[in-house]
Amino acid sequence: MKIVLASNNPDKVKEVKEILGPLGIEIFSLKDLGIKIEIEEDQPTFEGNARKKARTVFELTGLPTIADDSGLMVEALDGAPGVYSSRYAGEEHNYEKNNQKLLQELKNKPEPHRAKFVCFINYMTETEDEIFIGETSGEILKEPRGTNGFGYDPLFKPDGFDKSYAELPSEIKNKISHRYKALVKFRNYLVEKLKKQNVH
Repeated sequence: MKIVLASNNPDKVKEVKEILGPLGIEIFSLKDLGIKIEIEEDQPTFEGNARKKARTVFELTGLPTIADDSGLMVEALDGAPGVYSSRYAGEEHNYEKNNQKLLQELKNKPEPHRAKFVCFINYMTETEDEIFIGETSGEILKEPRGTNGFGYDPLFKPDGFDKSYAELPSEIKNKISHRYKALVKFRNYLVEKLKKQNVH
């Protein structure tokens, strides 16, 4: 089975391949297919952005497509950075600047700084338009820790761990991440679908 991942983010592509690969699913990034587009994430919700990206790429390729929109929601900041997570400190999508801005915004807020990562995945085919949601709760650290991962990973300490996402080996992070949880729901959906096809 072939699925297009509507992303050019190499970190994201790697993570998705690691999680869905064992099912025998071939994942293609936009780059793999020679598609050069930047889809503007201008919707007010994660779900809206995921749907927009999936629909755009599905219409271009005609292949089953998944797109995700994910981000960090911090309680003390009323859910910010939210849909603006990747461009919190500006349009250049600079991980370090985003992290610095987040720490700055939280400076005078009472601790602990509770937060959650959320991921919305949209699966789009000719007949399907499904949303799968994953969430991981935790708190924001006072300073970045670790060199694995990307984005806000060095600042996010998931519940039940004393390490940041960026200090955890990828095989552990992949088992607790918001994207993993959403992808597992998607994987289970595919497994059920394939079972039904085999029955008929």
